[in-house]
Amino acid sequence: MTKNTTTAADTAPAAADGSTRTLLICGIIAGPLYIVVVAVQMLTRSGFDIGRYPASILSNGDLGWIQIGNFLVSGLLFVACAIGLHRVLGPASGWGGTWGPRLIGILGAGMTAGAVFSADPVDGFPPGTPLGAPTSISWHGLMHVLVAGVAFIALIAACFVFARRFAAARRYGWAAFGRVTGALFLATWISIFVLPGARPANVAFAIAIALALTWTSLLALHHLTRRRRLRAVRSK
Repeated sequence: MTKNTTTAADTAPAAADGSTRTLLICGIIAGPLYIVVVAVQMLTRSGFDIGRYPASILSNGDLGWIQIGNFLVSGLLFVACAIGLHRVLGPASGWGGTWGPRLIGILGAGMTAGAVFSADPVDGFPPGTPLGAPTSISWHGLMHVLVAGVAFIALIAACFVFARRFAAARRYGWAAFGRVTGALFLATWISIFVLPGARPANVAFAIAIALALTWTSLLALHHLTRRRRLRAVRSK
């Protein structure tokens, strides 16, 4: 009869494996969570119109805590995802494996900061706010614009960084997915400045955000399932 002994060294890799899996699952949850919470508010919050307002305006009013919590929780989940991606890819996988997770981390940090620095009420929302463009912007509203811009740039860059990595690995479908998502996000973001207040531009940008967050969550899912397949192959 062989005595089975387990040391701390034996259990450490398993623990690390489990924690990395949890971190990637956080990323899988983050995108759909943010999208669903915004969608529910779009349908239920009086006066809100995605063709007129960005989702960040939902942070105002009696129910503003819902969107603030959405930014905070989703952002932290994306930060966790970035840590998981860094563990899976590692610095040995080149600049794409290093900067890709970092950019996802910046996205998450930007969303978290968006919860701390709320956007200002604007153009009739929440109900009771004066109609028309605001005549001034608060310090926290300005900070919200700045952190949102940093998060958007990081997400667009992440799409292209991972697309290049996938292309090098001959995963052309994933490479195209990243490039199209990044290009669409960038184009629609520019459109809301070129066509301020235009309903088609606002709706297109909202769709592009949803697509980009979905891409990020699918990226986490891809690396989780790929990791499982590699472990299965090594165990044979």
